[in-house]
Amino acid sequence: MLSIYIMTNIVSLLKFIIRHPLNKKNKGKALLRFMKWQICSRLNPYAIVYPFTGRASLVIKKGMTGATQNLYCGLHEFYDMGFLLHLLREGDLFVDIGANIGAYTVLASGHIEARTIAVEPVPSTFLHLLNNISINRMSDRVIPINAALGAEKGSINFTSSLDTMNHVARGDESDMIKVTVDTLDGILHQQQKVPLLLKIDVEGFETEVLKGAPETLQRKELKAIIIELNGSGARYGYDEHQIHKDLLSLHFMPFQYHPEKRLLIAANGFGTHNTIYIRDVDFVKSRLENAEKVSILKQDI
Repeated sequence: MLSIYIMTNIVSLLKFIIRHPLNKKNKGKALLRFMKWQICSRLNPYAIVYPFTGRASLVIKKGMTGATQNLYCGLHEFYDMGFLLHLLREGDLFVDIGANIGAYTVLASGHIEARTIAVEPVPSTFLHLLNNISINRMSDRVIPINAALGAEKGSINFTSSLDTMNHVARGDESDMIKVTVDTLDGILHQQQKVPLLLKIDVEGFETEVLKGAPETLQRKELKAIIIELNGSGARYGYDEHQIHKDLLSLHFMPFQYHPEKRLLIAANGFGTHNTIYIRDVDFVKSRLENAEKVSILKQDI
């Protein structure tokens, strides 16, 4: 049964790789990158420095699921990462909630030279985030915070061995650690800053993060939110449709973005993965249309 599970995952990954927008014209090269990494990561247990963009790099090692998909595909989350690259400008503030090893942070502060507050609760993952901040020489632009965000300050149990799938633990999960919890409003008060863009990827705990950010969500300087609404909130008894309704009440509207065409399309609701919510659409459209091109896998977007 285990071998069937592994094969199913590999087939699913290969389908993702060859269907990725940046690989459609170079499927053979994409599969070659996959094979090369599978072989080299078994022979070399150490991390490598991958040229993520022309201006930024990413430290990758075996077991980093999200990071290796950037290696295979250029931009793992193509539409959302493309949106970030085209929206942000030098000096803007981006808050990366659930930063993991910092792929979004590297794009924002390494490539664009925006300022970032990167929040990651798992200590071992946080160390990888710090490595990416260091290798890109962006410590003057990034404030890393080793904590979770929620509705109020305190502490909470968290899983620690699931890579990009780490989450607030329920019951007696075997790999639990205790982490500090702060609120988004709290950390932004401390820094006396207001973000232009939020990315929230907290594996179902999005409801609690937003409960801790009423002041931030009201600020007109906040133009867009990239948020993962994939049904994970159900594990904590949360209805993600309520998040959608709350964001609509704050005048955020859901959109899809196509980086190749710089095209923003209104959506009927949230999807099964990340959704981009935008307030002040004219401002955002102007930013997207006038952003400089970014070269990824020798392709300009």
